[in-house]
Amino acid sequence: MTGPPRVGIFGGTFNPIHLGHLRAAEEVSEALALERLIFVPCAQPPHKRGSAEDPIAPAAERLAWVRAATVGNPRFEVDPLEVDRSGPSYSVETLRALVPRIGAQAPVFIIGHDAFVEVGTWREPEALLTLAHFAVIARPPVAEGTLADWMPKCLRDDVEVADDGLSARHRAAGNWIRIVEIRALDVSASDIRARLREGRSVRYLVPEAVIDSVQHSGLYAQR
Repeated sequence: MTGPPRVGIFGGTFNPIHLGHLRAAEEVSEALALERLIFVPCAQPPHKRGSAEDPIAPAAERLAWVRAATVGNPRFEVDPLEVDRSGPSYSVETLRALVPRIGAQAPVFIIGHDAFVEVGTWREPEALLTLAHFAVIARPPVAEGTLADWMPKCLRDDVEVADDGLSARHRAAGNWIRIVEIRALDVSASDIRARLREGRSVRYLVPEAVIDSVQHSGLYAQR
């Protein structure tokens, strides 16, 4: 494939979406010159289980919040593919569905370094790197290590890591993997949920477009 990739895919639970998500998406889009970035809220995360004390909000609610939070950015889009699809939200299935729609150039799959380390436990990890480029976000608190350190064992023979450890290339597909350092906000959805349970303010952590909806939903309130 020729030319730089222009479409990014940013999946996640977004439970709830917060300013850290939006800032990370903006910085990665800028760093990689993405023309479009598609948010894909998951319906049923395979590796996360909510609890009565710390629930995962219904998929329809999270999808609505992502749509409201991103509406003001012309580069951002939201795809309900995983919410519309029944069962667990597997990224390999999402990529197989989205890639034909995107066009000739492979998209960029955006993932935090902590999630990238766990890719070996995902469904068909070997196939993932053949479907898209991977932008591995290094976000606050700044992660130590390189791609050689973070690469799942099952994928190490499939890629060639550059000497500086900041990038790699899939030997067969040619897709790249890059660390993208961002100066994103040190904000987490788990901290926001904890604040809501404790009745503390989440203003300036959650986008203004959704803060009232998140608070009034009562989904994260103390039970």
